[in-house]
Amino acid sequence: MELRNGATVIGPLLETKLHAPLRRQGAVPRQRLSQRLNRAARSQLTVVSAPAGFGKTTLLTQWLAEMAALPADRVPAVAWVALDARDNDPATFWTYVITALQTAAGDAVGVAALGMLAPMQPLETALATLLNDLHALPRDVVLLLDDYHVIDAREIHDGMGYLLENLPSQVHLVLASRADPPLALARLRARGELVEVRAADLRFTHDEAADYLAGPMQLTLTVADVAILADRTEGWAAALQLAGLSLQDRDDPSAAVASFAGDDRFIVDYLADEVLGRQTDQVRDFLLTTSILDRLSGPLCDAVTGRSGGAARLVELERANLFLVPLDDRRRWYRYHHLFADVLRAHLGEQQPERISELHLRAAAWFQDNGEATEAVRHALAGHDFALAADHMELAMPMMQRERREPELGRWVRALPDDVLQLRPVLAVAFVGVLAQVSDFATIGERLTAIERSLRPDGGSWPDQPPPGLVVVDDVGYRALPASVETYRAALALVHGDIDNALAHSRTALSLAPSDADLVRSAAGALGGLAAWTTGDLAGAYAAYTESIAGLARVGFVADVLGCSITVADIARTNGRLGHALRIYQGGLELAAPVPGGGPMRGTADMHVGIAGVLLERDDLSGATEQLAISESLGEYRGLPQHPYRLRVVAAGLRQAESDLDAALVLLEEADRVYNGDYSPDVQPVPAMRARLQLRRGELSHANQWAEEHGLSAGDELSYLREYEHVTLARLLLKTHQAAGTGAALDEATGLLQRLLTAAEDGGRIGTVIEVLVLLALAQQAHADAPAALAALARALTLGEPEEYVRIFADEGPPMAALLKAVTKQDPATAGYARRLLAATTRASHPVVPRLQGLIEPLSERELDVLRLLATDLDGPDIARRLHVSLNTMRTHSRNIFRKLQVNNRRAAVRQASELDLIPRKREG
Repeated sequence: MELRNGATVIGPLLETKLHAPLRRQGAVPRQRLSQRLNRAARSQLTVVSAPAGFGKTTLLTQWLAEMAALPADRVPAVAWVALDARDNDPATFWTYVITALQTAAGDAVGVAALGMLAPMQPLETALATLLNDLHALPRDVVLLLDDYHVIDAREIHDGMGYLLENLPSQVHLVLASRADPPLALARLRARGELVEVRAADLRFTHDEAADYLAGPMQLTLTVADVAILADRTEGWAAALQLAGLSLQDRDDPSAAVASFAGDDRFIVDYLADEVLGRQTDQVRDFLLTTSILDRLSGPLCDAVTGRSGGAARLVELERANLFLVPLDDRRRWYRYHHLFADVLRAHLGEQQPERISELHLRAAAWFQDNGEATEAVRHALAGHDFALAADHMELAMPMMQRERREPELGRWVRALPDDVLQLRPVLAVAFVGVLAQVSDFATIGERLTAIERSLRPDGGSWPDQPPPGLVVVDDVGYRALPASVETYRAALALVHGDIDNALAHSRTALSLAPSDADLVRSAAGALGGLAAWTTGDLAGAYAAYTESIAGLARVGFVADVLGCSITVADIARTNGRLGHALRIYQGGLELAAPVPGGGPMRGTADMHVGIAGVLLERDDLSGATEQLAISESLGEYRGLPQHPYRLRVVAAGLRQAESDLDAALVLLEEADRVYNGDYSPDVQPVPAMRARLQLRRGELSHANQWAEEHGLSAGDELSYLREYEHVTLARLLLKTHQAAGTGAALDEATGLLQRLLTAAEDGGRIGTVIEVLVLLALAQQAHADAPAALAALARALTLGEPEEYVRIFADEGPPMAALLKAVTKQDPATAGYARRLLAATTRASHPVVPRLQGLIEPLSERELDVLRLLATDLDGPDIARRLHVSLNTMRTHSRNIFRKLQVNNRRAAVRQASELDLIPRKREG
């Protein structure tokens, strides 16, 4: 956090949005409504829904103040978010929500979920993690979202629906809105889990109107006058307040009461005219001038009005009850009541339209001087000074990229007219980066061409200075621009599978990049490394990535260093160097060690997943389990976009090692759904992993379908990119021979494996060599050629022992056990290692046929575990924690259970299971 002129800014977030407005002095007590709101502590959702000016926010702040006076053990924690239209971005919206919850209930809440809000991350994963944290809270929490009507993003509403569906009992959601939110209100209402306060409830009764006019308004009116005002305003709080202000200091208030009529906005317009007309010229000008601001402080108001005394004027307006809402307890930041602000802006537009742009530009200058680039850009755009807006954008761009705020940068640039963007090559290439970040490559090629033509229309060398007519504010960005263009051309070529051009553009980018442009050089080098990796040039890829890591480390981009480290470790594992991969992950943990007062670096969770993968291969199942648990406790927020899929792949491998093949299959299906390889070549596709698991489950038809869908055959031309798939195909052919005894399948498998072995040996991919030798040993065993089988296995053991490979042998089961027994007798050099592998092979159990359950499709052992817990009082997140699986995995199991039992809800499933004696029957009475 840092303080900027009294406004606390949390990164791009405004802390003033996270504090409930202070209770208005002299507010009329509304016990009938407070009592209804008190039911919120016992309901899932409370909706306060009414048009503008009905006092929704005032009622809620009054209710919160009343709760604060209760005994401490009865006061819930309150998380408040004041929403505005800029919160329609899902990442921004949920960041505010989570930060508010942290402010109310402790910093640990939502830490993991917070960083899962990056582009391309599944929102449900972040919300499931947040819900797990909320379930663990020991006290009640009220999450109150004010002005929810400004949210129209479908993804946010879907997320809110998911949150509501799984909200723990101690968390209560309150929405204040001008319209009913598009949520399942009818269902909640039917279940008695919805509290509603509507316009009819918020209207002032005659007694409340009398208390208000006599109290805060200090008016002396007859009972008849009060009744007329209450009736003509229909108890509308804003109109009643405006009416009270217009009646102050009137010689004949009764005559004034009788002089107006109408309803809704016409009353507000009329009364606002009356109120503004009764102010001094200075006050009226201040109100209109500052109405362009969403929030107000003394210095900001001084900058916009061009006069001093703004802070004192704000205090004066608050005391006069002129619709000013304090945003902090120090009275430094305020906002106008939304309805009043709308009226003021309408008057400004009608009376002084020529001033609006100038006022916005003054605000933009103040925000820029005070380090708030987002607000500076917004006001510059509102002031239609697109050149100034572009200046602010370009200066803020390095910070935006460093903070990974490309989506916001993209929204900025899209707001610029094309003719402005065409004159700004540095900003234009930044926009290309935004498009690449979200994998929107459709227009990148033509944009890069336009940038090049603007700088070197004749195709000559890149100019040291921008040509006349082009605008550059960021000189450092301009010097790196030629290399940036070539880097994005490399990325575009890589996406289109044009590896040669990707390598060529990467090399050109490196030749053009200034020696001190570490970020551009690192990006270009990494793209070249990716291209080399795709072709199977692992040595070239390793060298390129190692150099990129050094450049990123020099500029302190630790998270990016960790991301590149994952690739380097992947290459090391392919090369059969498990120990080296383990050291890379451990070094990443040391690099990402949290600084005092800070949390773990993003990417830390990936390092633990990587360590778990190595330990799993070495058959250290308890160590792998511990590392995965650490990663899950850190949360996917502490991982990079690849983390969700990688975590599930390793977890699936662990479940396979434990012979829980059903859970492994669910995890691989989840991994496929959340897969995000970024630019990395998909050298170990999740569908191929699933096909391998299906083979182990005896589901040859599914594996055959996979091979057909991917057009695989034993005679294919081999490539590194499809090597994993072809090894999987060889496994399928061996299983086909084992199941049907077809010699053709065995011959095809043997021939394919021999070609794969040659290719892997030529490429130095020792990890693949070991696996292929293991399969060749099994193929020769099936051919009844024991010497050839033992020779292949002996070579695999010689390669595997220094790196402590285990699972690659042990997972092959009884056929491998027979070969290992023979090796222990015939080859003293590897006998000790073979005995260790034999112990692991025989220890591994194999799928157990589910016991007779009276079902067409029996429940798996894991589904039976879930079913037993469904019969308890545990909720979904508690069951997931008990089984050490994700909430999504638990729900997948539940859906499978419902399908197999032919029911559609939990209660029916438990009842049906009891009748089938799948779980103990509950005792009666």
